[in-house]
Amino acid sequence: MTKKVGFVSLGCPKNLLDSEVMLGHLERAGYSLTNAPEEADVLVINTCGFIDRAKQESIDTILEMARYKETGNCRRLVVTGCLAQRYSEKIAKELPEVDAVIGLDQLHMVVEASEGVARRVESLRADGSAAYLYDHLAPRVRTTPAHYAYLKISEGCDYPCTFCIIPKIRGAYRSRTPESILAEAETLAAQNVRELVLIAQDTTRYGDELGMRHGLAGLLRQLAHVDGIEWVRFLYAYPTTVDDAVLQAMADEPALCRYVDIPLQHASNRVLKAMKRPGTGESNKALIQRIRDAVPGVAIRSSFIVGFPGETEDDFELLLDFCADVRLDHLGVFTYSNEEGTDAFVPIETVSDEEKARRRDFLMEQQSDISRQKNEERVGSKLRVLVEGLSDESDLLLQGRAEHQAPGIDGVILINEGEAEAGSFATVEISEAHPYDLVGRVLETELS
Repeated sequence: MTKKVGFVSLGCPKNLLDSEVMLGHLERAGYSLTNAPEEADVLVINTCGFIDRAKQESIDTILEMARYKETGNCRRLVVTGCLAQRYSEKIAKELPEVDAVIGLDQLHMVVEASEGVARRVESLRADGSAAYLYDHLAPRVRTTPAHYAYLKISEGCDYPCTFCIIPKIRGAYRSRTPESILAEAETLAAQNVRELVLIAQDTTRYGDELGMRHGLAGLLRQLAHVDGIEWVRFLYAYPTTVDDAVLQAMADEPALCRYVDIPLQHASNRVLKAMKRPGTGESNKALIQRIRDAVPGVAIRSSFIVGFPGETEDDFELLLDFCADVRLDHLGVFTYSNEEGTDAFVPIETVSDEEKARRRDFLMEQQSDISRQKNEERVGSKLRVLVEGLSDESDLLLQGRAEHQAPGIDGVILINEGEAEAGSFATVEISEAHPYDLVGRVLETELS
């Protein structure tokens, strides 16, 4: 009888890809995936341990899934991911419901953990960080819609950002070979994937430790010519590694989305220095202008942290002014999470949770006006759209994305007139603008 496994993946796309690799190992071992946790013989939770809210969500999910050991078919509860890497012994000690805890280096051991062959807690490296890097030979079961896929080009991080625990969890920066990445891209294209989304802790540093000059630029140009792939975009750029070669590749290659995701974190020079982030408010403004000059029509996304220890009202005003001046296409705001083990950790925070939330909401309200104005400029334009299927809002609408919209984090284009198949490209005329979404009608569809 085929065993059923239920899988819960929390956190970022990088974690989701780890989940897909583990699902690949389980499928290869004869397990079938079920979306009904009460039917699963084994439940696996791939946790996030980046910030407090993510850790709490992970713990709540573990406890929620543990109930199916009493009310469902579950016989084994396996916990993996960043929280497991960071707190493996603590999870095993304080959550007796958990049958196995495996770290980021043991993704391939998910089958043994599910069958009770592995130890309850697998040993980690001495410094607690991971060293594993998957390649194109790893089995993988994709969980994203059929038309796009994430492609991890490197793992780990060497940067000393004082607010971030990731280097201590994910380990040192390490790149996959171009050959491995291209082989996986060709496999994905053969599965009718139309859009590749490149991910890493820092995509723009790709190949640096392998001695590659302009590694990402060369990789992007190769991926742009993989048969069947229509769009390639990369997320998680770093300010000091966005070089002219990458920007020139984006300007030259039609398949490379004119889209840059570059977390800047703040605009106050004092706060940036305390965060150990590169550059200044002025140099980051110049960087944004350099990107716009090099890639006409580019959309830029960034994210910022408010409430960092010692952030004053004047620092926050500098951030507000910066965002008002540069008028980003997309923006995310996070409240500072005081993480033990990071250099920024303080016993007592100087900015209250209420004040953090106020600053976040104020900045997002300002950005909402900017986003609406930018979207209003698109009304009447004709955009090439990757149609994704029925809208999340209503079965009466289709939805899709233009190249300036990354999956899962940006707005969408709602299609209220015309037909197109999911996974196809269509020309859509924009008729209406909202702060984050656009509305339009299909003018014509492309033959696949």
